[in-house]
Amino acid sequence: MDVTSGRAVRGPFGVFAEYWWLFLVRGLAAIVFGVLAVALPGITLTALAILFGIYALVDATGSFMSAFQQHEDAGHRALHALEGLVALVIGVLAIVLPEITALALVVLIGAWAIVTGAAEVAAAIRLRRVIANEWLLAAAGVLSIVAGLVIFVWPDAGALAIAWVIGVYAIVFGVVMISLAMRLRSMRPSV
Repeated sequence: MDVTSGRAVRGPFGVFAEYWWLFLVRGLAAIVFGVLAVALPGITLTALAILFGIYALVDATGSFMSAFQQHEDAGHRALHALEGLVALVIGVLAIVLPEITALALVVLIGAWAIVTGAAEVAAAIRLRRVIANEWLLAAAGVLSIVAGLVIFVWPDAGALAIAWVIGVYAIVFGVVMISLAMRLRSMRPSV
């Protein structure tokens, strides 16, 4: 339902309400990754790379599913496809080459966070007329961009600090995505 009018959401954004659970899965995966990164900051960078790679693959799957459900909005579809492609490449690299240097991993994570953030902000702008409180999606996007920039500015802060920054970011991002999922779920047309 359109939160402002009480009508069922139609058009390309109705898919968001129908597939609200994709946002929930992304949020839960982000929280699990974040909690593990914060709770176990002393784990080796290799383990963190593999853990991040798994999370990125889950995120890529959600992005691709969102992209291929959007038949009417080519721009939105392209943004989600780009987000999914970046997450897929980074996830595979992190899993296949976990021994890459800390700096390379940090740069990959920072780039992924910025691309993801830009896609989320763009989606929030497109959704602003369809759902109330679209700021949650925009906030997740801005948070991603800020986290990516922080990671780029201080790449040599060490694996421990990076684990904490990434972990806290992932937890907050996950909470925002779950909140958005619940709002989208409430928008589904009633049976």
